[in-house]
Amino acid sequence: MSRFKGGCKDSLAGFKVQTSEPTVPYGLLKAARKSGQLNLSSRGLKEVTCGSVPQNVFRLNIDTPEEAQQNVSFGAADRWWEQTDLTKLLLSSNQITLLSDDIRLLSGLTTLDLHDNQLSSLPSALGELQNLQQLRLSHNQLHSLPVEMCTLKNLRSLTLQQNLLENLPEDLGQLVNLTELDVSSNQLKSLPSSFGGLVSLQKVNLCHNQLSGLPDSLARLTNVKLLDCSDNQLTEIPASLSEMLALEQLYLRHNKLRLLPKLPAPALKELYVGNNQIEQLQTEQLSCLSAISLLELRNNKIKIVPEEITLLSTLTRLDLTNNDITSLPASLSLLPNLNVLLLEGNPLRGIRRDILSKGTGELLKYLRGRVKEEPEKTDGGDTAMMLPSQARVNVHDIKTLKLLAYSDKQAGSIPEELFDAAADQSIATVNFSKNQLTSVPPRLLEFQSSLSEINLGFNRLISCSPDICKLLQLTHIDLRNNQLSDLPSEIQNLTKLRSIILIYNRFKSFPDVLYETLSLETILLANNQVCEVDPSRLMKLTHLSTLDLANNDLLNIPPELGLCTSLRCLSLEGNPFRTPRAAIVAKGTDALMEYLRSRIPT
Repeated sequence: MSRFKGGCKDSLAGFKVQTSEPTVPYGLLKAARKSGQLNLSSRGLKEVTCGSVPQNVFRLNIDTPEEAQQNVSFGAADRWWEQTDLTKLLLSSNQITLLSDDIRLLSGLTTLDLHDNQLSSLPSALGELQNLQQLRLSHNQLHSLPVEMCTLKNLRSLTLQQNLLENLPEDLGQLVNLTELDVSSNQLKSLPSSFGGLVSLQKVNLCHNQLSGLPDSLARLTNVKLLDCSDNQLTEIPASLSEMLALEQLYLRHNKLRLLPKLPAPALKELYVGNNQIEQLQTEQLSCLSAISLLELRNNKIKIVPEEITLLSTLTRLDLTNNDITSLPASLSLLPNLNVLLLEGNPLRGIRRDILSKGTGELLKYLRGRVKEEPEKTDGGDTAMMLPSQARVNVHDIKTLKLLAYSDKQAGSIPEELFDAAADQSIATVNFSKNQLTSVPPRLLEFQSSLSEINLGFNRLISCSPDICKLLQLTHIDLRNNQLSDLPSEIQNLTKLRSIILIYNRFKSFPDVLYETLSLETILLANNQVCEVDPSRLMKLTHLSTLDLANNDLLNIPPELGLCTSLRCLSLEGNPFRTPRAAIVAKGTDALMEYLRSRIPT
């Protein structure tokens, strides 16, 4: 029999702990043989090696269990000979400084969780766990990674944030099945040239490092949907990023960019370039953003918003907070989908402060009043037509923009003639805001094959009809400023829904159905009466990047909310909780999330 450190003869591995009592109850080991899962998190373990009790953890599926030595009969639940290989080993939140090579004995592992320990190195034997799919190593003290890790061909998820890594193995590109990589909050100054070999990647987090450039090989990552390069030393972005055909979200905050990147990435919907040194927006760069929905430019040095901003016809949210803008082009109001425009902290002239304080709708209405409009045809042309109700229908909007608008009429119902005018048109956007509607117009179902955005804000809706959930193409729902206190459970059927706006309603709790609507990226629930939120359910929303719970009745912020790592913008201002303190909340999302994580009991 092989011998190991400390003279172990009867065991190939164990855990060195401070006490002489077994750290792992025998019943837990027995259950692990049946389930294939062993959770040893938060047990004060110092070392995973040979030399102390429990002596049979790594030999769990090798040695015959002691109950087999006894002269007893076995029930169906106790058939030790039917044990399963250990597939999931959780060792997080201990004080482990060393992981033994004997880890190779657990060759069936698919998940190994070692996050929140004190590991400074890893054994080369890790490369023998060829079934491994998920490896969690965040919050350790790792300076480097063994090259053998790069042979884990079945690895899907690798999380290494909050370590001391200065470089990544040159062979990293061999992990061809990796879909998620998080190396944020390390000390990386460059990426290996093989990085482009990670062709299955969908989510990449490189933020909080010291990267001064990105390799051109990133162009090969054609499946990446989210790339976070925030908080680095980037001065420019390689043009090759435009070849990342699936890229939807790009985070470049807190770098040293002087120009908006030229990124004709066809799927790019969200671009975050706040806290850089951008001074001007150029037509060439703007015209590339053909699918952009959210553009964050806050905390730069922009002086002028060019007329070419109107090229961004799909833009719904534009953040220009804290720049040097003195005036706005009236054409900004012509953006058909813009519903959030943030301008605080700019030296704007010529626009009264009371107009600015009333929000996006009033500001755009003011700017529209400054647009020189074409004279309307009165000879039967197709620019406009009159309804019997004297409500004007813009046929151009219906036919060309696929927009059906009947807004700011204070009407109790939508005229039937309006729907008639849009018959047989593939309407994509409906705006019925600022009326007196008490129910969702049933004729919206006529557009169920095409309707992607609906605005019913500023009405008198007491309930939301389940009919809206039959509009399966919806990506955006705006129900702000109504009288809603609940949502229909069928909303989870809207598998393309990306954002929902519910501010200024009467919700007393976080709507249960939103926890089940897994496609959501933005939830705005400010100015309600929400008293609690469940982080364990919120974590299921792996695409959620923006959550606004400001001005609610939250008395307690659970620290586990900090584990919702997809969040990039979390607003909690104006709630009655005492911790975290207002000073921490004011520091922004990153500081707030880090604080919450630090408060999680271990």
